[in-house]
Amino acid sequence: MAGSIALYHPSAGVRPKTNPFGKDVANVELFRAILKHGDFDEVDFHVSSDITAADLVQGLLDGPSPKQVSVRALLDQAAPVRAGALVRGVPDLSDMAWLRRSTGHEADYSLVGMVHTLAPPAMREVIGKAATSPLQPWDALICTSPVVQQALTTMFDEWTDYLADRYGGSRRIRPHLPLLPLGVEGARFAALADRPEARKVTREALGAAEADIVVLWVGRLSFFEKAFPQPMLRAIEEAAAKAGDGVRVHFVQLGWFPDPATQKPMYEEAARAYAPSVVVHHLNGNDADLVGRMWAAADIFLSLVDNIQETFGITPLEAMAAGLPVVVSDWDGYRFTVRDGIDGFGVRSLGPAPGLGQGMLNRHLFYGMSYQSYVGTLAQHTAVHVGDAAARIADLIASRELRMKMGEAGRRRIAEAFDWQVVVGQLQELLQELAQVRASAAREAPRHRSNPLKGEPFGAFSIFPTQVLAAGTRFSVRAGAGEGDLDRAQAVKLDMFASGWRAPMDGCRAVVRRLAAEGELSLETILQDAPVAQRQALGLALVWMCKIGLLDWR
Repeated sequence: MAGSIALYHPSAGVRPKTNPFGKDVANVELFRAILKHGDFDEVDFHVSSDITAADLVQGLLDGPSPKQVSVRALLDQAAPVRAGALVRGVPDLSDMAWLRRSTGHEADYSLVGMVHTLAPPAMREVIGKAATSPLQPWDALICTSPVVQQALTTMFDEWTDYLADRYGGSRRIRPHLPLLPLGVEGARFAALADRPEARKVTREALGAAEADIVVLWVGRLSFFEKAFPQPMLRAIEEAAAKAGDGVRVHFVQLGWFPDPATQKPMYEEAARAYAPSVVVHHLNGNDADLVGRMWAAADIFLSLVDNIQETFGITPLEAMAAGLPVVVSDWDGYRFTVRDGIDGFGVRSLGPAPGLGQGMLNRHLFYGMSYQSYVGTLAQHTAVHVGDAAARIADLIASRELRMKMGEAGRRRIAEAFDWQVVVGQLQELLQELAQVRASAAREAPRHRSNPLKGEPFGAFSIFPTQVLAAGTRFSVRAGAGEGDLDRAQAVKLDMFASGWRAPMDGCRAVVRRLAAEGELSLETILQDAPVAQRQALGLALVWMCKIGLLDWR
């Protein structure tokens, strides 16, 4: 596929260096992978910051870009029309769909967003706006796992049924919900892991002999948005007991605490209570060198997530790429990425019966409970089977051959299904599929070109003032006023607020001189000699000059 792709990247940022959130890392890694592996001639980044294409590329890549990279304004429509699609790393596409319609490009390109979490009720509302805004079947909300795809399909079915019941409609238009996973750079993690010297030095720093077993967790150390540590601690303790006195087990929790002063002591207390014989380490996940060395130093990867905030889970993929066997909870995206008994083990989980969480949801919705407390409370009442986890960890502790076999299978799994090169290829196939849907769709003239809930403000509130600016509005210089008022305004900060939206001072002076020479003139007359592109700014300048008492109107 030659051509271009348009990416909506307002911050123009790179991967966060400290306390990263998974969605931010995933979006930047996706954009980086598109630059490295995409079959495109040009990549257009839509940004809001003042950044050059060269600086953006330097932040994303270690070297020059193999593609031509351009930086565009956020509202630029030419680039997505040329590309046939505009890709955004979040699911909020509603305003973009209205912009596309208002500029007459509804059938010219597809909008593609990504769903990273379904847990926050507010986020579900954002996603649900896809059914009430002018998103079309040739648009897409990417689902990173089958469970997310199924959950969103159910949500949209119920939501559009409600809308039909409420308003008597029969059409249920919504975007495509394709399955497309996140990815990892398999070769990079393999290179980090395959370093015997790094393994030796790092394990020595941990106090772990070569015969010891190092179990690794990587991710935020957040019991309310990732996983409660107690089941993992107890499972490792029981597995260590099965291994006997000859094996010393370490559990490295590599990440960062949202509130270390409060939360680290809680984790340490849990470790003393549930894993007294295990050497537990809490290490800095913001230290990139340390994270890289831990992929070499570890023997087993463990992640028993229990939180609805998690929808995919990138760290098990990183562990598989590093050649580690993984023990994960049978949970959402983990169930999709890790093949039980092949790349590692999936540990069964148990959730309460539907309906038992209504009180928790109500408490959150009506501001009695923060989102973190809400999902943390749900996770506290979700179980991962400690006995099964302990047995699987014990199997891996007992058999180096099994660890090697599963680690090798994991690497093959990454190469076949989750390497970024594979995922970017799937993204390109999706864009082609959406283009075909768009090309075959019947064309309809929309009755509403702008969002009634977000109307242009001077139009939406036109009944507020006595009158509004019109072609026949006539202006004159007030008695005693003149160009000196503009000199004064330039020195008054309050007068110069938002000055970038109106005509520059030279344009204002030209209007004042003309009015002084010719007398009262209509807006139509004043604007007729101005370039079309400058007329809006000049109209705003006229109202502003009335505001400061320089001009009069009737």
